[in-house]
This record gives sequence, structure tokens and C-alpha cells, in this order.
Amino acid sequence: MDMSLTLRIIAVVFMVLIQYACGNFVFNVTHKFAGKEKQLSELKSHDSFRHARMLANIDLPLGGDSRADSIGLYFTKIKLGSPPKEYHVQVDTGSDILWVNCAPCSKCPVKTDLGIPLRLYDSKASSTWKKVGCEDDFCALISQSDTCEPNTKPCSYHVVYGDGSTSDGDFVKDNITLDKVTGNLRTAPLSQEVIFGCGSNQSGQLGQTDSALDGIMGFGQANTSVISQLAVGGNAKRVFSHCLDNVNGGGIFAVGEVESPVVKTTPLVPNQVHYNVILKAIDVDGEPLDLPPSIASFGGNGGTIIDSGTTLAYLPQDLYNSLIKQITARTPVKLHMVQETFACFSFTSNTDKAFPVVNLHFEDSLKLTVYPHDYLFSLREDMYCFGWQSGGMTTQDGSDVILLGDLVLSNKLVVYDLDNEVIGWVDHNCSSSIKVKDGSGAAYSVKADNLISASASSVINGTFVTLLSILIWVFLSFTS
Repeated sequence: MDMSLTLRIIAVVFMVLIQYACGNFVFNVTHKFAGKEKQLSELKSHDSFRHARMLANIDLPLGGDSRADSIGLYFTKIKLGSPPKEYHVQVDTGSDILWVNCAPCSKCPVKTDLGIPLRLYDSKASSTWKKVGCEDDFCALISQSDTCEPNTKPCSYHVVYGDGSTSDGDFVKDNITLDKVTGNLRTAPLSQEVIFGCGSNQSGQLGQTDSALDGIMGFGQANTSVISQLAVGGNAKRVFSHCLDNVNGGGIFAVGEVESPVVKTTPLVPNQVHYNVILKAIDVDGEPLDLPPSIASFGGNGGTIIDSGTTLAYLPQDLYNSLIKQITARTPVKLHMVQETFACFSFTSNTDKAFPVVNLHFEDSLKLTVYPHDYLFSLREDMYCFGWQSGGMTTQDGSDVILLGDLVLSNKLVVYDLDNEVIGWVDHNCSSSIKVKDGSGAAYSVKADNLISASASSVINGTFVTLLSILIWVFLSFTS
């Protein structure tokens, strides 16, 4: 699987950080877009006591996994409209808006191989639906057009993914209903009005049935994201976390302060569209690798990006070559390229014992350890492939970029604290639970979920492995 199989929205808006927030939410995850200062300051009107009373934790079920040989994405379940109806949307830290497929839509998917129902949002069926015109303050956050006919022209959007897939439609306003945590493993509904995209035309991967969903929920830093809207509405802090279970699938996605486990953090690079961090070093079981100068010093706009909407991990060519060479130095294997993307090899022993760990070192002494069972995936009992990819990604000024997706984020609790501009992680059993703290100081447990049934997951996994195994067999037949 390459980047074309991982839906990533190209950001088309500027960023302005929200200045205040006040609540906690938790989302259950499944495997696979600058604001106006006046508007934000007006919304910052509650006193500290009022904020403390309104702090909440929200828990939503997750589904999916980050395995390249399986689903390759995570999604959650939300409710929209009045009466509230369920929608399954991919969670993506690399984009900044929520959008769902809307009726009528001739090119929207009607079924999916993920074993979940798909639904089109119908504004006529919701009593709380409202139009969003081009004169709306929200539209000024995302629109690059200077032309607007107030009360007649809608606020439209057009997003393009890395694989060329697109989504088009108009923004609407309606209630989103999330599960507020009221005690240990207990929830109750909490609703807030938000603005989201109503997609009427999808293309490319978005219309295919293998991993089709109802839409995408962006958790980027911009004021248009749901987490920012929740914060402005007085229901959440701009703090969220995810724990992506790459063993059993699913996991946890929470908005709010995490009390346990304790997470060490590294600073986010300010004024960036994505979640950029400063990578100081990489070593393979203690043996250091040379980093491109722009990565180590963060020259220009280069650096390292953390993105849950990406499945694999992409490195500059020279760094990729050095990494693979060092990993295979201990246990030499004969590599075969599959689909011109994956470096694969035959192997029958325990990979965790035979291959080394890879350590990534970030500013403020934060380390991220990637184990062999994270960066290798099995196509069959005797065939493994590397999830590390040679991305060749650069910024407009030519600086190298490292993109770290779910390959390295899985089986860890990852916390994004936008209020304090830090991100951090800690190894964690993502099939267990975490504790989130509300405004009163009370901490409650939130458990893991998996929205995909075991049978559906095995079908998806088996289909992918069969197809890729056929490609390997053909490749080996022509090269032997």
C-alpha cells in the first residue's frame, strides 16, 4: 500500500490558533483544513468558573487498523442532525474540516467492504439544519474567493487528496452529538452546533467500496476543525489523543486532558499547517544514521510531520537507503521490490528477535521507538515487507520532509496539546483504557473499541494479502 491508498487532504487554508478552550471528549477509532481575531475574542466570554463547570469528556467508538496488509485507516462514529443519525468518518490529523456525503449524490459510495452501514446526510430530514452563506465568518476562514453575493451564494468547498481524489460540496450548520463521559465506562449524549461540509460530488478512491466511509473528520490545527469549534463552543479544550491498536484493531480517540498514562512531550513547530516536530536523530539499535541538514536544523519549511491520516512512514531517499541497509545488516535478506513500492523478503523466524528496533529522537529528549512488528508486515507465513517508504517529499523551497503515519504511531498513546503547542506519546496497550480528567478534576476511564467485526476484518485482510501475493508470485516468476 502506498500514499494513494491513504486519503490525505491537501490543506488550502491559513492557520490561526484559537486562544481559549475548555472541555474533554473521547472518540473510539477504527483502522484506515487563519481565523478572525474579533470573532474568536467575542466567543471567549465565559469566566473560569463557568468553564470549569462545562468541562466534559467524550467517548466515541473506533474502528480500523494501520496495517499495510489490511484496512490501513482508522475511523470513528458520530451523529449529525435532529433527530441524530449515525455516520462513520475517517479521523485525520492532516486535514481541518469535517465533511460527509450528502443527498442527493450520484457518485457517493453506497456500500463498503468494512462491514458497516453507509448513510447520506439529508438536510431535509433534520429540523436543526441551517444554510451557511458565503457572507458567514466561517467561510472567510476557508474561501480564497473575493466574490460573494450575500444571502444568495452558499459557502462552498473543494478538497483534493494526495491520490487525486476530490470532494466537492457546500458547508451547512447542524448539531453534532457525541458521547459525554459521565463516569467510568459510562456516557450520555452531548450536542453542539457545528459547521461541516455537505459533499455532493466525490471522485477517485472516495467512491470505491473497499474502504468507503461516510466522510472525513479533520483534527488539524485550523479554526475550521471540529476540535476548534468544540473549544469555541465552550465544550472542549484543544487537546486530543489517540491510541491506535495495530494488534486487535480499533482503539481510543479522546478530546480532553489525559491523566493517565503520563505522557512526555516535544514542542510543535509554530505557524505550520501540519503537526511539525523537530527530529534530532535516528538510530538503529544504537547505531546513528545521518540526517539531512534541513531535517535536523528545521531549515525553511522542512521537518518532520506527524499525521494519523497516513498509513506508512515516508523518508528522504538517502535516509531510507541508510535505514534499510542498517536494519538488514544484522540479518541479511534478499529484497524484492513489489509494486515498485515495498521492499519484501522471505523469512520464517521471529522478526522481533532477528531485526533491530529503530529509535527516533526529538527535541526535549522525547524518544519514539519503532519495533520490528510495527515496521514489518506479513503477506503470508514466509513473506515480510517493510512499511518504511522512500517518499522523496520536499517543500517548495526544496527542504526534505519526513512524514510519520500510523506505522510508527500505533500501539502508543499520542497526545496533541494545541493550547500549549506540544505533542507527545508513550507506549500503551491500546486494547485497554486511559483516564481523562474533566473541569472539576474528576478522572474517568475510557475503554477501547473496535467498530469492525472480526469477520469483516479477516475478509479485507485476506483479499489484500491474496492480491499482493499474486503480484509477488508473478514478480518472482519473471525474475527467477
